Amino acid sequence: MIVNSTELQNNFGKYLMMAAYEDIVITRNGTEIARLTTKQQENQINWVHERMPIEGYGQKATYDEFLRLRSETEERYEYIDGEIYLLSSPKTAHQYAVTRLIALFHNFFEGTDCTPFVAPYDIELMKPSGEMNMVQPDLMVICDLDEHLGADDYYKGVPSLVVEVLSKSTRKKDLLIKADLYRQTGVQEYWIVNPENRQIIIYQFEDQDIKEMVSFSSEDTAKSFIFDELEIELRGLFKK
Repeated sequence: MIVNSTELQNNFGKYLMMAAYEDIVITRNGTEIARLTTKQQENQINWVHERMPIEGYGQKATYDEFLRLRSETEERYEYIDGEIYLLSSPKTAHQYAVTRLIALFHNFFEGTDCTPFVAPYDIELMKPSGEMNMVQPDLMVICDLDEHLGADDYYKGVPSLVVEVLSKSTRKKDLLIKADLYRQTGVQEYWIVNPENRQIIIYQFEDQDIKEMVSFSSEDTAKSFIFDELEIELRGLFKK
């Protein structure tokens, strides 16, 4: 039986039981990504990964396993706290906000030492414990590119400012897991942009703690903590 990833997410229990009698092939955008199958010798269901799990779900792995997966596929993944996350294709409201922000950031930072980048762009972050993570923020501002550009042409430092635009599949990860990751790894400022309620939450981190936090909505003008005069009018940021 073949089902798409959305159908499986919505009816996982149903297909888990059906897998006892026949293999369930899971597809995303018409491409087979995984399979539910019966492990005959032990008479139990086994989740067999051909690539990785359904978008938004974490899968335990070592960092080396993640790097091997990253080198073998064109799919987009993040690795946070020992788990691999498949990144979904963003929707229009998400991309509208990202496009508006990158245009505004480009104009603001032009001629300075800071450069805004958008995903997909891998950022490797190490926690104080030594645990490695790799994420693809929706938008980031890097002010030390020349100092931390590796021989492989990947950036090895920590962005000064990171922006994540919320979507249904990433909401929990962006609000909780990534906020904690950025706090611990030296990101100075974190913007959480919510197209659904037309809101921006801005955190300023210092010494692995939250120094300041402010929320902007509706007709407000969002203002950066660390970049003087960086201001974004929310009125023109979101798709009408």
